[in-house]
Amino acid sequence: MLNANSKIKGEKDYSKFETARRLKTRIDNIREVYRGDWKSKEMRLRQRAVALYFIDKLALRAGNEKDTEEAADTVGCCSLRCEHINLHEELDGQNYVVEFDFLGKDSIRYYNKVPVEKTVFKNLKLFKEGKEPDDDLFDRLDTSTLNQHLQSLMPNLTVKVFPKDNVHQKILSYNRANRQVAILCNHQRAVPRLTTRAWRIWKEDQRQEEGAVKDAKAEYEKAKSGDKEKAKKKMDRLKDQYKKLKINRTDKDENKQIALGTSKLNYLDPRITVAWCKKNDVPIEKIFSKTHRDKFRWALDMADEEFVF
Repeated sequence: MLNANSKIKGEKDYSKFETARRLKTRIDNIREVYRGDWKSKEMRLRQRAVALYFIDKLALRAGNEKDTEEAADTVGCCSLRCEHINLHEELDGQNYVVEFDFLGKDSIRYYNKVPVEKTVFKNLKLFKEGKEPDDDLFDRLDTSTLNQHLQSLMPNLTVKVFPKDNVHQKILSYNRANRQVAILCNHQRAVPRLTTRAWRIWKEDQRQEEGAVKDAKAEYEKAKSGDKEKAKKKMDRLKDQYKKLKINRTDKDENKQIALGTSKLNYLDPRITVAWCKKNDVPIEKIFSKTHRDKFRWALDMADEEFVF
């Protein structure tokens, strides 16, 4: 396995994100192709087109065959079985709804109800026709043939590329944006066991900080003119500490069920992060650890604040 900091690995990451960057100029044509294939006379082309629609619309993993029977029953788009989707002509006031329910990456349940276009819905009914629940939904498709098709549309394109006021407040905003990517890609995690205990500790810290701010404010109001400036500095410093505490707690609470690292390191082009840091005067060390800065050295050297994906 290549070291994450190796030059070869860096070149591989760069190539992946550059392909994703070029994709945005070709995506409309690719969508036009797969939409046209929804009505193909060949079943394999219809299945390929619907699978691409799901990967494009929902950022589903392509999915691979398991090597052993003992492996967890996790699936991706190409390995979906009929039991993993339910079709509803109407559900919750929406027409043509597909209800997904399966184990995705890291055995995290993927459950979603998505309205789709009528042609896609009719194709899915056709794909399920005459099959048992444990039969493959896309029985004429695999990731290899899907990648071959994508590369015929655009060189180096694969299903992995196809889907992808102060420092503390800015980092909270960054993590919120990153979380939307993680949610889209279903990068969930179990809530850490220490969350409840950590919450109690934070509440105690908050109570102490609030008390300190209140005391400092009282001291400032009582201070004589010669001591006012010193008392104000103390009060402002404690207010800043309390604000940071609240922001950090909000950040951790919002992300307790989301694995931000996966999206930040594998799905977001690191040049976007580097450019964002430079544009917002946020030290890159606040976002990337030393290991990750070494891994993405090429991005740090290449991107400035004007970089556009």
